[in-house]
Amino acid sequence: MTTHTVSQDDRLDDFTPIDLELEGTKKRVWRSGHGPAVIVMHEMPGISPHVARFARWIRDGGFTVWMPSLFGRDGAIGSAEEGADVFRRACISAEFRALGAGVSSPVTVWLRALARHAHGECGGPGVGAVGMCFTGNFALTMMLEPAVVAPVLCQPSLPLDVPGGLEISDEELARVRGRLERENRKVLAYRFSGDAFCRAERFAAYRAALGENFVARELPDSAANTDVPPFFDRHVPTPHSVTTVHLIDETGQPTLAARDEIIAFLGDALSGEAP
Repeated sequence: MTTHTVSQDDRLDDFTPIDLELEGTKKRVWRSGHGPAVIVMHEMPGISPHVARFARWIRDGGFTVWMPSLFGRDGAIGSAEEGADVFRRACISAEFRALGAGVSSPVTVWLRALARHAHGECGGPGVGAVGMCFTGNFALTMMLEPAVVAPVLCQPSLPLDVPGGLEISDEELARVRGRLERENRKVLAYRFSGDAFCRAERFAAYRAALGENFVARELPDSAANTDVPPFFDRHVPTPHSVTTVHLIDETGQPTLAARDEIIAFLGDALSGEAP
């Protein structure tokens, strides 16, 4: 059996690569596991070994993970320079809206189609969606797809230029809030208190827009791992990635408790026990 470590490139050899054409666009998706579907959307600068580790934890919690490749080299750690280049290209890509609040990234249309496809393949009461960093808010926008019933937002960082901005339109927010209230569902969200990319103003805006349906978890900066890969060491000056790079995989650590809470949240929603 292959041993996977976050300190070297990950071959993703326990995932099956699938090239899916949805909404007229083909993307690679890495699939693994059994049970209800959970879409895991990776952070910058790509599907890193840390992201793959998180996806395996979700899979081992009893789910089928669908992990779309949205940017970067799959499985790679990469250099600080390579990561910065991925970031720049994503910022000018037509698929993403890195700057300016009040509009969703076009790629979320494809991701909602992926959720429908995954639900059809895996069955169950619905699909979970976990976004992180650049993709953090995508899990919320995916609630516009009825199949998505368990959204998790990890350090949602867009828009980059408006700390209290939300990467979703007011009309879409109203539709999401209406659905959350009708179905008695929650949005689970995480950030470090000193995060420079996902600041307190953004969580305040989510609370104002979604009310009690928005469940926020703010972890102390002291809970963050300090042994990080080159991209984070060079370009991410504050604690940021709650469930991946800055997670400390030790019993009693707040980041590990966050991971366990996410798995429990997904289990409750996708087992049919909630709401």
